[in-house]
Parts: sequence; C-alpha cells; structure tokens
Amino acid sequence: MRSVAYMVLFSDMKKDIHPADYRQVIFEDVTSGKRFLIGSTISTEKTDKWEDKKEYPLVQIEISSASHPFYTGQSKTIDTAGRVEKFKTRLSKAKGKK
Repeated sequence: MRSVAYMVLFSDMKKDIHPADYRQVIFEDVTSGKRFLIGSTISTEKTDKWEDKKEYPLVQIEISSASHPFYTGQSKTIDTAGRVEKFKTRLSKAKGKK
C-alpha cells in the first residue's frame, strides 16, 4: 500500500527540475536485509524486482537507518573488510611493546 502511494507522489513531481537519469532505485541494506525504493541518479548494473513486481536498479549498501545503532538503539560490530581484526592485531602489538 505504501509503495503505491509513493509512486503517485513520484509521478506528481515538478517537470524538468531533476536530472535525466533520475529514476526509482532499490537500496538494499545487506546487514539487515531491509530494502528501500527511493528516487536516485546513482548508476548500477544490478537489477531486482520490487513488491509491485516491477524491475528496478539495485544498489547494495552496508549500513542504513535499518541497521545503524543510532536508529536501532542496538550496538553491534559490523566488520565488512576485516577492519576490526586488523585493529585488534595492532592493539595487541602495541600493548606488547610497552
């Protein structure tokens, strides 16, 4: 129901004020699995189907309001590139030098 109302608002926007490549894009939070359909000019090769069975460009993001501790009220460590382990290794080496 929400997506239908959003689509009506999207089609009623002022003409000729947005870039030519402005379109609906699915943003998927890979941490929480939550998906958002938002107007954007971001470029992407991936596509996926939304709840309305239409296909839209897909952008996968690591963090959004669905997974950020400020919005969720839950503190958790998100390690997507081994950064936490690298930090812990550096920290233990630094403690060993003292």
